[in-house]
Amino acid sequence: MPHQSPGRDSTAGEVSGKNSIGIVGCGAIGRAILRAVGDGRLAVKVAGVTSRNRDKATAFLDTLPHPPPWLPLDALIERAGLVIEAAGGELVPMLAEKAFGAGKDLLVISTGALLEHPQVMDLARETGCRLILPSGAIAGIDGIKSACAGRVEHVTITTRKPPGALKGAPYLEQHGIDLDAITGETEVFHGSVREACKGFPANVNVSATVSMAGLGPERTMIRILAVPGLKMNCHTIEVAGEFGTLKVEITNVPTENPRTGKLTAMSMVRAVADALDPVRIGN
Repeated sequence: MPHQSPGRDSTAGEVSGKNSIGIVGCGAIGRAILRAVGDGRLAVKVAGVTSRNRDKATAFLDTLPHPPPWLPLDALIERAGLVIEAAGGELVPMLAEKAFGAGKDLLVISTGALLEHPQVMDLARETGCRLILPSGAIAGIDGIKSACAGRVEHVTITTRKPPGALKGAPYLEQHGIDLDAITGETEVFHGSVREACKGFPANVNVSATVSMAGLGPERTMIRILAVPGLKMNCHTIEVAGEFGTLKVEITNVPTENPRTGKLTAMSMVRAVADALDPVRIGN
């Protein structure tokens, strides 16, 4: 059995309160947040962590200088002031219902889920609880929001990823696209963000965030290209409107999970800090 830290899975020394966080998921993003707390880059208290694989999560938690407890979801929500989703879009509707029902704020990285479940945003507004959507692997959200206060003609996204980062996407399987057969840069999708989020639910949350900041998921267009030999996840965002033009290019180093870039994890760390800070910078 893995070593059990004092107080793990008990009420001994429990952390709770408005300025504490509860993390749902202990993959690349959850671990990045926990490491940032452990090394002092993120000055928050962790009420607890929950995940699908308890043994794997607790093995990681035991490597931290001050391991938080693994908790069942309901206990996590009860103790945390801010609930953080880092576990996948399929959990977002249920998590929002539980968190908002308990009067807690929710930070969501799987923003694509909100296109299929817009009631989550409605529920946040009805309850007055905050629903926080970080920028993730992209930049320029503040500029897109500002531009869309006026007339915008188009918002387009071009995403380039290594083939391995796209494997398992439902769209590729449905259309019989064999990533192993690709020998050069190949466009595997071109369409609306709404279609892309259905077909690539683990790959293009960035596009959902851009669409919600701007023209919406039907009018925001995206191209997805598989590039053999590429080591980075690359995104280009182009906006044109009465303000002029905006072009943002991001080259993002992957984490231990090839689907998740380091900037995504860093964005979550900063989003947590901003959520608890009364000073706000940018739109």
